[in-house]
Amino acid sequence: MNDHSVFNPTGVEVEQPETMPHSIEAEQQLLGAILTNNDIYDRVAAILSAHHFFEPVHARIYEIAAARIAKNNLASPVTLKAFMEDDEGLKELGGPAYLARLAGAAVSSFAVRDYAQMIYDLAVRRDLIQLGRDIASKAAKVDVKSEPKEQIVEAEQALYKLAEQGQTEGGFQSFLRAVTEAVNVANAAYQREGGLAGISTGLIDMDKKLGGLHPSDLLILAGRPSMGKTSLATNIAFNIAKAYKRGQKHDGSEGAIDGGVVGFFSLEMSAEQLAGRILAEASEISSHKIRQGDMDEKEFRRFVEAAKELEACPLFIDDTPALPISQVAARSRRLKRTHGLDLIIVDYLQLLRGTADNRVQEIAEISMGLKAIAKELNIPVIALSQLSRQVESRDDKRPQLSDLRESGSIEQDADVVMFVFREEYYVEREKPSDDRLDEMAAWQERMSRLHAKAEVIIGKQRHGPIGTVELSFESQFTRFGNLVKPWQQDGDGF
Repeated sequence: MNDHSVFNPTGVEVEQPETMPHSIEAEQQLLGAILTNNDIYDRVAAILSAHHFFEPVHARIYEIAAARIAKNNLASPVTLKAFMEDDEGLKELGGPAYLARLAGAAVSSFAVRDYAQMIYDLAVRRDLIQLGRDIASKAAKVDVKSEPKEQIVEAEQALYKLAEQGQTEGGFQSFLRAVTEAVNVANAAYQREGGLAGISTGLIDMDKKLGGLHPSDLLILAGRPSMGKTSLATNIAFNIAKAYKRGQKHDGSEGAIDGGVVGFFSLEMSAEQLAGRILAEASEISSHKIRQGDMDEKEFRRFVEAAKELEACPLFIDDTPALPISQVAARSRRLKRTHGLDLIIVDYLQLLRGTADNRVQEIAEISMGLKAIAKELNIPVIALSQLSRQVESRDDKRPQLSDLRESGSIEQDADVVMFVFREEYYVEREKPSDDRLDEMAAWQERMSRLHAKAEVIIGKQRHGPIGTVELSFESQFTRFGNLVKPWQQDGDGF
């Protein structure tokens, strides 16, 4: 046994805390510099908190100094002495005289940023070591309640929090910081020619209504079967992935300046089927023809070209069926860490699994979980949802918020609720018999008016107006597009 280990009844050697990575000298130099010049605190406050210090006494000195400086009071060895007179830890280090020694030994202020970074990095290393030990001890303890799969998810979550800690320190933020963020968002919208604060869906009228897809928003896209929910979701995913450009964002960080990296959880369709749909849309060859292999040489060349173009798109598909909501979070975190992530699409919400026994509670857990993912990863999440059958029994088949299955929680957690509606689908099924000529003529006139058109009804939007967006719909390519209005026919509509 080496000097740094202590005897432990489990027989496992345990390192003494002294061997944890730390630098007492760096902490002393930094505190000394702050106590001699309070302005230095502002330069390090963004990266350093009291819990980053290894020596508990240093953490308390930093905390008291920070509290005084925040109130525009002086933090010096003399003023801090009054607050730390009875501090047992400080007495061990020599009492208030230690504060004077810190200030006296402080070097010039130009190196403080480096010291702060060093203290922060060492604190992260200690956290990593602690996390590793926690994982090891939990895994060693064979407990019925904690499944290994759950432990993996917990460990991933803890690691992700640690990785993001520098940027996303929790807790309250000042109104000034919140206002600055709001101005940055508005500035981003102003800088973009389209005037969008969020990511463009590639559908002009929809973008105008939504202002793009905003970070930390949960968008629900609902509809009855055959309305084209999945088609619209794949169209948006393809448009965003195709437009992806990486560069320096307005806040100075690296990331998507146009389009984005898309994660698509397809719980109903296989990845191959989904890719087939996107290929049909991109190559303008019907998915039926692609499946049958019924293409002429020109079409096949177009198909291969589209496939090549798609290879470069940052679109990631996960087709694991009956995925638990915790896994969606874990896999999304992993994707963001490895490739970046700007949008998640879930097809569809009712196929995810929660932990509750009661179905209504399970759906509530899933919708809350999806909103939590959107906030944690700071990206928009689009979740597809089924609608109840009561739509079919009404004369007007346009969906409403009350048609959402287990609607309470979904409607509550969502920032935007949209419904896909194609009236053509219903009118087609009302075709009169050929001998009823008047009815037939009226039906044909109605069909021609509705042909290749679709509506996206925005039933709820937290940050904007509700209303209807009209889109074109080409059923053979399962593609939604921008609808050219009658007054745009002659000139350039867009």
